[in-house]
Amino acid sequence: MFKNVMVYRIGEGFAPSVTEVQTALEAMAFVECGASQDKSIGWIPPRGEAHGPLIESVAGQWIMKLMIESKAVPGNVVRRKADERIAEIEAATGRKPGKKERRDLMDDVLLSLLPQAFARQSTVLVWMDLENRRLVLNAGSQGKADEVMSALMNVMRGLSVSLIQTATSPQAAMTQWLLAPSSDEWPADLTVERETVLKSTGEDAASVRFTRHHLVNDDVRKHVMEGKLPTQLALSWDGRVAFVLTETFQLKKVQFLDGVMDESGTDKDEDRFDADVALSTGLLGPLIDSLIDALGGEMALGVAAAPGDETDPPF
Repeated sequence: MFKNVMVYRIGEGFAPSVTEVQTALEAMAFVECGASQDKSIGWIPPRGEAHGPLIESVAGQWIMKLMIESKAVPGNVVRRKADERIAEIEAATGRKPGKKERRDLMDDVLLSLLPQAFARQSTVLVWMDLENRRLVLNAGSQGKADEVMSALMNVMRGLSVSLIQTATSPQAAMTQWLLAPSSDEWPADLTVERETVLKSTGEDAASVRFTRHHLVNDDVRKHVMEGKLPTQLALSWDGRVAFVLTETFQLKKVQFLDGVMDESGTDKDEDRFDADVALSTGLLGPLIDSLIDALGGEMALGVAAAPGDETDPPF
């Protein structure tokens, strides 16, 4: 369920009920793009059932899903159509349209072509663990994460979040692990796997990628000693979950290892969602805790509360 993981800390004092969150999300339920609309963002039932609830609670873990739909018209098509209109104006009036009129023509052409554009949809799964004050997004980029956070802030008054900050930065820790003379010096429960990206901090920004390589070797250490620092490192946790840790504390390519999914104990389609949520959150929660411990623990930083709009529901 979670292939890419971004972890946030939920600020103190946010404790709505499932019913309150459901009501809040309904105010921003997903609606497909209109004919002349280029983007639409809203919440959809995470279970995938039509008209289902917009928040699911499984073993105390809350799951939501944001839908992002966008329509795009190729820029060269817009320019070509606009040039045709400009040529028509010149032929009819003998004058060349000015910059503002050209921009207006481009906008008009774009609006006229949007109804014919194909819509592209993507979703982001959101996991909220209020007991541990943790918010986890299945987002592969900061841009996607920002859209989710904006959507959450728009409907959940009183919610404040911050990215997890650890005493040791991921990059510093990954550097130590790669310089370790043996696997005995790796953190408990974590194993360095066979993939990393090393990047120079100098002006040349040289980089090297190791794939399917045993990383505890002199070649890797030489690159690190020369100033190439890890921006990504493949790890596994407890022999059950594989992932790639980035320098910004993102987990990418998250994958449950062989046999783990069998622990869900059900093959029924109607039970699959609950089982997958329970298993995924049950594994990723301890994994995140172990990773934070391996990075020296979480730094106690103040979190600025997000301002709530007056129209937001009064959580």
